[in-house]
Amino acid sequence: MDDITREFLSTFQRFMSEVVNQAAVESSDLTPLGVIVQDFLGADIATLPAITHGLPAHRLVDADLALAELGRDSEQPPVGVSGGQQREHLALSELLFSPHSRFSPSPIDYLSIADGPETTRRVIAFGLHRILFEGRPVVVLERAAQPQFGRVGAQLEILSLDTETSSRFLDEFSRLVLSLSVLRGKVLSFTGNEYGNSSAGATFLHRPTVEADDVVLPPGVLETVVRHVVGIGEQRERLLAAGQHLKRGVLLYGPPGTGKTLTVRHLLSRTSGTTAVLLTGSSIQFITQAAELARAMQPAIVVLEDVDLVASERGMHGPQPLLFAVLDALDGLDGDADVTFILTTNRVQVLERALAERPGRVDLAVEIPLPDVGSRRRLFRHYASGLPFSPRAIDAAADRAVETTGSFAKELVRRAVLSAAEQDRVVTDEDLSTALDELLDAGAQLARNLLGGGATLEQDGHSHGSWGAYTPLTSS
Repeated sequence: MDDITREFLSTFQRFMSEVVNQAAVESSDLTPLGVIVQDFLGADIATLPAITHGLPAHRLVDADLALAELGRDSEQPPVGVSGGQQREHLALSELLFSPHSRFSPSPIDYLSIADGPETTRRVIAFGLHRILFEGRPVVVLERAAQPQFGRVGAQLEILSLDTETSSRFLDEFSRLVLSLSVLRGKVLSFTGNEYGNSSAGATFLHRPTVEADDVVLPPGVLETVVRHVVGIGEQRERLLAAGQHLKRGVLLYGPPGTGKTLTVRHLLSRTSGTTAVLLTGSSIQFITQAAELARAMQPAIVVLEDVDLVASERGMHGPQPLLFAVLDALDGLDGDADVTFILTTNRVQVLERALAERPGRVDLAVEIPLPDVGSRRRLFRHYASGLPFSPRAIDAAADRAVETTGSFAKELVRRAVLSAAEQDRVVTDEDLSTALDELLDAGAQLARNLLGGGATLEQDGHSHGSWGAYTPLTSS
């Protein structure tokens, strides 16, 4: 190595050393955001650890309410953070110390999120809170879920003078999230998002109003279900004092259109103030989140409609991860949890036996069968109420419509009314009879099957009456 090369290397090393040292000095500089945080905390924030706390996306409204309550007496309002998408990838410490970006206070980013079936709340999507908690300063960065940036849940980052204060703050925050929750006592469902299904968003539903007289079932069936779902909850204190469990599972099975969903709607109308989560179709993938919410919000009801879609015999289609998630959810709650799982299925014969028979998962199975002639008459009268049909014509139609359901009766009346409307006249008994002839015609077999009528139980693959009207499941 000659002298020129040696001198060049020495000069280059000094240059790099100066660059590194200068970068170290600059990286210790506070951003404008860091300055206001340090001024509020009144201490060098370079050595203060931050605690990160994650929440499901559907709990952001609850988190926002809790933070607003904690900061109610603080004189410092929340502030936003500049930086655009870059800030989404950085931790709180990187927003306070940065050699490249001068993150500054800015207008707060808000989201409008539903907090009821018809109401919304403006929620902070990215903002910094400065809160006095127990007389000590606490800084909280609140972030909404951003699946497109890899953050599938909401998130808090908490910074205070010591970890004990941060821990106590987090405990009080968690208590307020439960007590102030907008989800408590509501009926809701879960949905995914365009970036994947790892984050469940809550959709609020109106609590149905279905009277017992609107549910036409064989004598004693509805009363049995109500006693198991509602009655146990009403006796929770006595049951717990006697060492008895509250968690219960109910399986409603039978052909389509016989009243399983209507029975569920009646149960929801009877349990005002109870949190209910309805999962059907693809939303059953959120069973874990639903069970966690039910545990936190008890008394609660979790409804899994058409559970046979994910819980059929394992040997039919191979291992099903979603089935295992359902089983884990049913097993995961303690017995003293006031939570009811209601499962419905049209195909009980293919239902996973581990789901249906193991005690603690389902302890009451209730058949919702095809209505007998007396029930059909009640159904036909119900759907024909207020229309100028004679009682004799209604009963005659019900007697002819063997092995049909309420769905069939509803469609029959609609067709009769439509036929009269097309001719610009009042509907008559003859319209009802003609519409029934059309639905009972051999060419309408598929329509009758879809409406829950015209097929024998053997043709449908159902085992009508195999478990009786209702069957308590006991240990095998």
